[in-house]
Amino acid sequence: MTVGVLALQGDFVEHLSILESMGIQTLEVRTPEDLSKVHRLIIPGGESTAISLLLESSGLKRAIVERVKAGTLPILGTCAGVILLAKHVTGKNAPSTLRLMDITVDRNAYGSQLQSFDEKIRIKGSSKPLNVSFIRAPRITATGKHVQVLATYGSSAVFVRQGSLFAATFHAEVKGISAVHALFLDA
Repeated sequence: MTVGVLALQGDFVEHLSILESMGIQTLEVRTPEDLSKVHRLIIPGGESTAISLLLESSGLKRAIVERVKAGTLPILGTCAGVILLAKHVTGKNAPSTLRLMDITVDRNAYGSQLQSFDEKIRIKGSSKPLNVSFIRAPRITATGKHVQVLATYGSSAVFVRQGSLFAATFHAEVKGISAVHALFLDA
């Protein structure tokens, strides 16, 4: 199995590092041709507007949507990746999204870079809490009926699943934590 990491902008290197430490074959995805070579895809955190524009100009947006609709591309989105997967985005200057997950996301809901924080969360089915980072994080404000909440922070869903799509508003990869990746790969 080859796991692709969208490498247009953002913290893709950290995701590649985690996957490689797990012994997973990886590929940096920058073109539709790259995408055709992977079995799963991670959309990393970064600047959602920049990634959205690059998805469109590279032809990846259409290629990703087609593969997901065909049932051949599981995706894990983190932070900006959650925004890009969402059907609905609120907040200032919301980017064009892939509209694949039945969730509503509020951009930068926890504040600016200065309001970023670390927090311990517990993923459903796990006995051990994970210390993760919320960096200019979005907040999932609504979930559709087919969306399963896997973790919460306060009253907000922070890790969700809809079929083969996973979305985490936090960053586990910046702490070197592989539990989220392992769950995604096992699904």
